[in-house]
Amino acid sequence: MTAKLFLSDNAAPCHPRLWEAMRAVDQADSPYDGDRLSQAMDEAFSAAFGRECAALWVATGTAANCLALATMVQPHGGVVCHREAHIEMDEGGAPGFYLHGAKLLLAEGDNAKLTVDSIRAVVDPIRDDVHQVQPHAISITQASEYGCAYRPHEIAAIADCARAKGLRLHMDGARFANAAAFLDVPAGEAAGSVDALSFGVVKNGGMNAEAILFFDPALADVARYRRKRAGHLQSKGRYMAAQLLAMLEGDLWLENARAANAAAAEIAASCGDRLMRPVEANELFVRCNAAERDALRERGFAFYDWGGDAARFVTAWNSRQDDAMDLARAISGL
Repeated sequence: MTAKLFLSDNAAPCHPRLWEAMRAVDQADSPYDGDRLSQAMDEAFSAAFGRECAALWVATGTAANCLALATMVQPHGGVVCHREAHIEMDEGGAPGFYLHGAKLLLAEGDNAKLTVDSIRAVVDPIRDDVHQVQPHAISITQASEYGCAYRPHEIAAIADCARAKGLRLHMDGARFANAAAFLDVPAGEAAGSVDALSFGVVKNGGMNAEAILFFDPALADVARYRRKRAGHLQSKGRYMAAQLLAMLEGDLWLENARAANAAAAEIAASCGDRLMRPVEANELFVRCNAAERDALRERGFAFYDWGGDAARFVTAWNSRQDDAMDLARAISGL
């Protein structure tokens, strides 16, 4: 039996149009980021977001998040993030490594989303003296670790809070496309007035390229040096730039995200009160016990357990409608 994969959108293949784009640049060109495609990224992403930005490619989301934050946070400082944020739970201590020991300051919030109140609960008690870690930045995740999207007004409120306190604002956009597709707003509105955005591509049909978008050119200037020092300035960067530009062309990034979101919505419609979180992107968190999970796996579904009494299902750009419908029926029949 061929497994019906709902493990992760990272398990999905590279989109054919990105393979075509990489083959098209499989010829001699300037090394590192001096090739014509890498040089075209700033203009392409600025057009997509309706706001001037500098775009740098890196190979992983971990590097994108950490290199972005490293431009904002000194080693003696801290980053306010949700206690279940990816940078806290799933990056193997990389923030501490890239930020040379800067601390993550953990905040609460429903569905893994920060609020102004939850940020202030962490920041306000910190004294302005050398004995305490000083907050330098806030990091939010769009969509959140539970697949929930920040609305534009929520981001605006957090951005206002950050500015009032002299903090930078970073967005982990590993599934930014899924959030933008759900919100059905332009990219610039889904991002808000952040200082830097990790624009996710690998989860959305890329092979090995992510983008860091800096809306402050001074931060980008610092990041270029840090990218080299961290070993992420690839000598044949044109292959990474080709993926990123192909994802923007014709809004492929949104087309892929809409397909993944639609598959998730198909499954969610049959889950009823088993759903633990709103389904606003391509992740579903579903209550089911060990015996029920075993029954689903016996029917060929591959997914991850989520604690002892739940499962996480993740759809992708290439999720087949038949597989989504089969899973929906299987869950409704438990």
